This record gives sequence, structure tokens and C-alpha cells, in this order.
Amino acid sequence: VQLQAFGGGLVQPGGSLRLSCQASGSIFSINDMGWYRQAPGKQRELVARISSGGSINYADSVKDRFTISRDNAKNTVYLQMNSLKPEDKAVYYCKIWVPAVRVYWGQGTQLPSSA
Repeated sequence: VQLQAFGGGLVQPGGSLRLSCQASGSIFSINDMGWYRQAPGKQRELVARISSGGSINYADSVKDRFTISRDNAKNTVYLQMNSLKPEDKAVYYCKIWVPAVRVYWGQGTQLPSSA
């Protein structure tokens, strides 16, 4: 199973960016999908998580600015990020949970800030 993330890049404060992450390989079903981030010198933290049924959790710091969604037919999870702030600068990782209590991580995509 591989997770390939796309969409990182330079962004201005107040700008928008969309990340996507597609899972491929021997996947029969995916339970939850999510995004984490890790800023320099900080622990990795949950940004958003979406269940197979559509239930969503967001970190308080991104509520009302970020939107997570998924396309089950494409095994892809998206993160629409609006009103970006300098503190959103981090490496963003996608993660999926599959049956039998297994998880897979993407390789990480950098979100740098121009500030």
C-alpha cells in the first residue's frame, strides 16, 4: 500500500491551497482517512480526519478554515486549506486506517510560507 500526496508548495498568508492524497496497492476498503502535520520542533498533530461514513473531526486551530473530503472511488482524501496563516507552515502527512487495525502514512508534503 502506498500513499502519494500532492499539492504542497509556497503560499502567501491568507491564501489557499489544496492537498490531495491517493492510496494505491492492495486495498480492499478504507475506514478513516486523515491529515496530520508536523512543524519544526513540534510533535505531529492531527489536522482533520474523516470516517467512511463522513463523520469529520478538525483540530481547533483549523476549524472554519480547512475542509477535509474524500473520494472513495479514487481512494483519495483532500484537504482544502483557506485563510492560511504562518503557523500552518509544516510538513503535512496523510494517513489511512484500514480493517484489521492497520494504518498507512504518506511521505509528507511541505507547506512552506513566503513569510
